[in-house]
Amino acid sequence: MAPPSARAGDPVTVQAPDADCNPRYGKDARIQVTLTDAAGIKVINTTAPMTDGGAFTYTFVVPATAAAGPAAVEAVPYGVDWCDDTGRNNRAGGTGTTLERTSCAARTEPLTIIR
Repeated sequence: MAPPSARAGDPVTVQAPDADCNPRYGKDARIQVTLTDAAGIKVINTTAPMTDGGAFTYTFVVPATAAAGPAAVEAVPYGVDWCDDTGRNNRAGGTGTTLERTSCAARTEPLTIIR
């Protein structure tokens, strides 16, 4: 993510390459990007295009309403509640297994909002 700090009105870009685990998100895959400010308010909550392998680049503008201080940017595959680090596709098969989100499914990056 760049830059690591920003003022209201500044652009911030968050991006990721394709995953190593071949997740097969599909041709219409989306990434959900949220920006939670220092007050704990989600001031951005949107989706953007993502490749079948999970790569994406999304640029947002820090809203004037965002509270100054430490904030968090999170990017999560939209509509997908799993990521199997072994490379198996757990969406197929209907095993009934309870799945937990793991390291490759959610990425949170710090962003300092300055005035």
